[in-house]
Amino acid sequence: MKILKTITVALILSFSVVNAQESLDFSGKKELVSPEVKGSSITFRLKAPEAKSVKLMGNWLPPKGWEPGTVDLQKKEGGVWEITQDNLQQDLYTYSFIVDGVKVDDPNNVYLVRDIANVMNMVYIDGPKSENYKVQNVPHGTVSKRWYPSKGLKTDRRITIYTPPGYENSKEKLPVLYLLHGVGGDEEAWMTLGRASQILDNLIAQGKAKPMIVVMTNGHTSNAAAPGESAKGFYKPVMMTPDVFNADMETYFKEIIDFTESNYRVKTDVNSRAIGGLSMGGFHSLYISANYPKTFGYVGLFSPAVMPPQNATSEIYKNLDEKLKAQLNNQFKLYWIGIGKDDFLYKNVADFRQKLDGMNFKYQYVESAGGHTWSNWRVYLNDFLPLLFK
Repeated sequence: MKILKTITVALILSFSVVNAQESLDFSGKKELVSPEVKGSSITFRLKAPEAKSVKLMGNWLPPKGWEPGTVDLQKKEGGVWEITQDNLQQDLYTYSFIVDGVKVDDPNNVYLVRDIANVMNMVYIDGPKSENYKVQNVPHGTVSKRWYPSKGLKTDRRITIYTPPGYENSKEKLPVLYLLHGVGGDEEAWMTLGRASQILDNLIAQGKAKPMIVVMTNGHTSNAAAPGESAKGFYKPVMMTPDVFNADMETYFKEIIDFTESNYRVKTDVNSRAIGGLSMGGFHSLYISANYPKTFGYVGLFSPAVMPPQNATSEIYKNLDEKLKAQLNNQFKLYWIGIGKDDFLYKNVADFRQKLDGMNFKYQYVESAGGHTWSNWRVYLNDFLPLLFK
């Protein structure tokens, strides 16, 4: 009887282990290391013995027109393809493999991130320039996923809200930054791709940024939330949703401010509110702040789209010069613009700056290397935050 019980227990345990660990490999095969980081170099490896070609697609590689840059891996012993990339800057990078024309993730790297509908691996080069992108041994803020009611859009919508370390145990009122994403993004983009919570935690711990609440919105009003996080279900996100340039985001933005100020301990004077965003989020920040000129004391435009298309009909986009003059007359604290020299929006921003210069509209301007990239937008956020609420 004891033997039967022992066998039964062993079978149950064996069945449980196999099913609980079904994705694990117990064969004892030597694991492939990829990516392997040594200083400023990264070696990438992929075992694909039957493949005819393997390419590496990385966001640091020079693009080919509108196509991402790629470089060929070399086939080594045992069907392992390999390449080393040297002299990389301190940053957070994304990459994928292309095997015989098919994009695949690195099976040896569990760190993945999504940008619109593209899922990519992440790899990190450590150093002073990128140290704020890491989780450091400092006090951490709280990141919440909240839903706010939108009467204008007739639905509940999801936002991401960062509260700084110690918020829950304090009675202090704090300033607020409304941080907006680019086209195709959602309320998760600044947290995942932008490393916003890590940058905030580290800057606050260093005493370089004021403790603040940061509200990260979903700027695509035809989506209530990020893919898979709403009743819309599982769907493939697209870049140009029907709401782009229809002015719904700008028109109903006050609902987000009202929700924040009703549910969080925040200061409500103009100089305790900031708005900023990248690309489409910069476009939204420009027009929201221009249409509500007494609302924001700080405005940040990161590689912003500037002018709406000619067929945009909303009053939100009309009489911009007059609205900018009203904004100027209200004496905001900071109007900040940053863009890369190789950004495809560079000329548009240059034309916008010329307009501002002709109006004696004061702003701070930062011109960096590179193009329309998260590498730049993380830097801009890191530089913008210490300027707020002084």
